[in-house]
Amino acid sequence: MNTYTTSVPKPVSGARAGAVVLGGDFQGLGIVRSLGRRGTPVCVIDDEYSIARFSNYTTQAVRVPDLRDEARTVEAVLDVGRRMGLEGWVLYPTRDELVATLSRHHDVLAEVFRVPTPGWQSVQWAWDKRNTYRLAEQLGIPTPRTWYPEELGDLDAIDMEPPLAIKPAIKEHFIYATKAKAWRANSRSELVNRFLEAAALVPRGEVMVQELIPGDGCQQYSYCAFFKGGQAIGSMVARRRRQHPPEFGRATTFAETIDLPLLEELSQRFLRAIDYYGLVELEYKRDPRDGAFKLLDVNARTWGYHTLGFRAGVDFPYLLFLDQMGSPVPQCQAQAGVRWIRLVTDVPTCVLEMLGGRLPWREFLRSLRTFQIESVFCREDMLPGVMELALVPYLYMRRGF
Repeated sequence: MNTYTTSVPKPVSGARAGAVVLGGDFQGLGIVRSLGRRGTPVCVIDDEYSIARFSNYTTQAVRVPDLRDEARTVEAVLDVGRRMGLEGWVLYPTRDELVATLSRHHDVLAEVFRVPTPGWQSVQWAWDKRNTYRLAEQLGIPTPRTWYPEELGDLDAIDMEPPLAIKPAIKEHFIYATKAKAWRANSRSELVNRFLEAAALVPRGEVMVQELIPGDGCQQYSYCAFFKGGQAIGSMVARRRRQHPPEFGRATTFAETIDLPLLEELSQRFLRAIDYYGLVELEYKRDPRDGAFKLLDVNARTWGYHTLGFRAGVDFPYLLFLDQMGSPVPQCQAQAGVRWIRLVTDVPTCVLEMLGGRLPWREFLRSLRTFQIESVFCREDMLPGVMELALVPYLYMRRGF
């Protein structure tokens, strides 16, 4: 059973073990603050100009040339670890390609660091949606109808009329090239054109065509957990009310904790089946046609709004750190009714939605009055919020923000 808490290198004499955050966007900033508030030293390694390096709680920050290529990532992370004396520190990936790298090169990285990312025998079920949906079907977990065409003629076998979604089975090979999570096809001719475009960007067989579940971001839900030994030590269910972009969101912009035992049961069934260990988010969309919660994605890492858990009583990065240090980890479940927002993406998204008549302005104003935690802005740690505004043009050019 996966634990990844034994046979790890010890910190250098007199030093305190800390954390290494790979990727310093607002998600990485949340990890930095979670651990830094408790006096844990944190090193941020990134290949972008990102905001976590400006936090009061960041002990060290290193910019490296590339965190997308596996071999270069392993080389760079090991070099930083050995050069800076980070033996025994805990690695926290913030992107899918980093999860894959840590999982595939677990043994090599574990010579220097604590690597809580599970081995490939677990991660493969989250990394490739073809695996995710196949296993979900075996476990009786609802998913959207999905087809896996390898060539143009395979589109004829799709017995559902548009609109349909064209999505990648492996996000890494698509999202950096297009800055989109998926494409919409409103007609058969558009489906053909979009399929050909996607097939030119990703390896053969990685293009998926999927039914579009009706409804906007209000139908988006997630189950989040620190999972170990077949059970959730810390857990949270969230309704992700708004996302950016609105239809195929790359990131949540407004979320609220709720009670929804069904998602807990479905998610834990999946995680037990893959013997999962660590932090994880499972994304669902409720289908208003039949009321089913259909599994869309599994993220084997922290997620964008994980700081919602901190305010709701489940500090996910800290739970993982405690376990990696061999300390007792308290059982905890998120309080319902706590709201999180990322203003820098939520405000422009909502303005467009209100102009299009899809979002009542009263609802938007109400959400601005009732959120309890903002993704970046924090009175005790102001500089990252200032720098995020300054970096908006760079982030837009780098990855579509």
